[in-house]
Amino acid sequence: MKTAVAITGIGLISPLGNQAEAVFSRLMAGESGIRLLDAAATGCKPAVVGAAEFDPAPWFTRLQLSGVDRVSQMAVAAATLALEDAALTLPDEREQLGVYVGCAMGGSTALDKGFHNFYAEKSRVSPLSVIASMANAPAGHISMRFGITGPSVNYSVACASSAIALGEAMRAIRHGEITHAIAGGAEAMLLPGIINAWQSMQVLASTAGEHPEQACRPYDKERSGLVLAEGAAFLILERLDAALARGARIYATLDGYACRSDATHITKPDVGGQVRTMRAALADAGLDAGQIGYCNSHGTATQVGDVVECQALQSIWGENTPGLQVSATKSMHGHLLGATGGLETAITALALYHQQVPPTANCRQLDENCRVQHVLGKGVAAPDLQAAISNSFAFGGSNATLVLQRHQA
Repeated sequence: MKTAVAITGIGLISPLGNQAEAVFSRLMAGESGIRLLDAAATGCKPAVVGAAEFDPAPWFTRLQLSGVDRVSQMAVAAATLALEDAALTLPDEREQLGVYVGCAMGGSTALDKGFHNFYAEKSRVSPLSVIASMANAPAGHISMRFGITGPSVNYSVACASSAIALGEAMRAIRHGEITHAIAGGAEAMLLPGIINAWQSMQVLASTAGEHPEQACRPYDKERSGLVLAEGAAFLILERLDAALARGARIYATLDGYACRSDATHITKPDVGGQVRTMRAALADAGLDAGQIGYCNSHGTATQVGDVVECQALQSIWGENTPGLQVSATKSMHGHLLGATGGLETAITALALYHQQVPPTANCRQLDENCRVQHVLGKGVAAPDLQAAISNSFAFGGSNATLVLQRHQA
């Protein structure tokens, strides 16, 4: 029998706020954390982004901030909030704890500043640039902050990074390598060079109109692209029996995980690859498709991606996906790249805990090629919701699906 793994803590630094319950309430109301970037200040073309309001002062002294990029700052803050939310007292022996982080871009601010100093200012590059910009810096800083001597690893798999981090942390607990994990992701890359690079790909949402907060419109016939965002999301995972023994609040159990590759195209998603991933995750959880009541979809609002994911869902659940409600919360918080799987898994756990399904916002005219049971506008009660999936599908053809179940107290 597989060891059951519980989600007992959630910590967020996000475009919708930093308190998990408040973030979920805003999502249920269809509120957006997306805004128009100050193009004049950054030198970018106009762009809409999901920027997090974050002050590192409560988490770091001025001395500690030396050589710590924004991405690591947000990671430490979110991990701390998750531990506090779990009311978990760390044991003296911390080799049985692990830190599993998804971060695709690393310390982008430090890297950007180093390039600027070298090429534009012809000035000295900080000797701390390397340690601030390395992709595993968030994992290292979390480990050091809490004295965790078990595994400390980073997964850089584009948009699937933190979903894979969560899945691998679950496996480590199942296999007895560790008893607890701080798992999730962080990303901070809202910088002119990066935004311009994405603009060059012509996949970012249009800023046209009077309501930039409504720019991200997954599954809408007139959708124009994704919205880049930043933030951090961490979950506390622990053996279910240990969580029950200490009387912990259990948001959900993490019961299934799979990672599969398309092996077809570096950017274009593939129906077959996504179907294989979801089927494998369901099998890992020991569940049938009919037992899943909600899918937090990858749903980025790109023309191709939205259609492919809906076709993959139809392949498993059938035309119109009866019994499976689908939503894309990126419509409200944007796409956090490597951190997005962590945030969306947290949202999925909250959906199960409250038996409520958040919506896809801003979809005014549903694309006829995206025929699934969408929850649109505002969230809905789901009193029978017992199991859900969260999808993360990345450039490079890397797919990850997590399966969660409501804990029966």
